[in-house]
Amino acid sequence: QVQLAYSGGGLVQSGGSLRLSCEASGSVVNINEVEWFRQAPGKQRELVAAITRDGTTNYADSVKGRFTISTDNAKNTMYLQMNSLKPEDTAVYYCYPEIAIADGSTWSGWGQGTQVTVSA
Repeated sequence: QVQLAYSGGGLVQSGGSLRLSCEASGSVVNINEVEWFRQAPGKQRELVAAITRDGTTNYADSVKGRFTISTDNAKNTMYLQMNSLKPEDTAVYYCYPEIAIADGSTWSGWGQGTQVTVSA
């Protein structure tokens, strides 16, 4: 199966930047598609960004122009570059990939997520 390991979260001041990484390990053949979600306390999980296998990207209006989603299949890693961060970006961030695995099927899962806190 697949395990997801997050890095890059933390505390940053308003206007700052962070790059989140989500590395997949295990029976990974290819990262097909990725979505990044976030969940703030007391709120529903929301879709922030997505990238399809042909490289098409989509972003929530609230992050458009500030966040960039990407993948590096050579490193089995997915990224979310976050610039011009605002306090309302504070949340736990999750990647949700569709990964082709060695048995010919696909795997999707969340992992534990990574906390991003933006101070005013």
